[in-house]
Amino acid sequence: MSFKSGKNEDLVYLPKIAKKLKKLTIKSWSLEDRPREKLLLKGKQTLSNAELIAILIGSGNRDESAVALSKRILNSTKNNLNQLSQLSVEELQRFKGVGEAKAISILTALELGKRQFFEKVEIHPKISSSKDVFEVMQPHIGDLKHEEFWVLYLDNANKVLSKNQLSKGGLTATLVDVRLVYKRALELSAVGILVCHYAK
Repeated sequence: MSFKSGKNEDLVYLPKIAKKLKKLTIKSWSLEDRPREKLLLKGKQTLSNAELIAILIGSGNRDESAVALSKRILNSTKNNLNQLSQLSVEELQRFKGVGEAKAISILTALELGKRQFFEKVEIHPKISSSKDVFEVMQPHIGDLKHEEFWVLYLDNANKVLSKNQLSKGGLTATLVDVRLVYKRALELSAVGILVCHYAK
């Protein structure tokens, strides 16, 4: 196709051509670059976060492939999966091509990942530093939007006997009955306690 300078009627074709070039569907990619095939051929560790989300949502929209849409979703949270997990179904649905089912799939996968991380934590971990406390409590209070008060009960080797949420509050405060802290400590014959207050 040729274009003559100064002919506005010819320029009308340019946006159409650009639009066709803009969207290359995943099916047009080489097999080894398609997310599903890449996972099978090279392993799940080789996939980017956008490619993993693309597998979850299955398809993009009229203007974007599933991978391009996934990249745009991730960019909205600065590529932070923790921030992404805090979005609501309604917020995810604001992205063109993301309906309720796709939004639920994304949040479900992120929740499973969070639970998998929690299950890796030792059943009775030993507390020797603030970092140990963080690793025990992060799965419980790491991304809350309200205040909570937790207590870790320790034995004489500083191993966690139990962890309990004693109160849940609002955005700015939570109330704690100190008697409940000591009551549980006596029930467990705990030697030590650690209190964890999460404030947003």
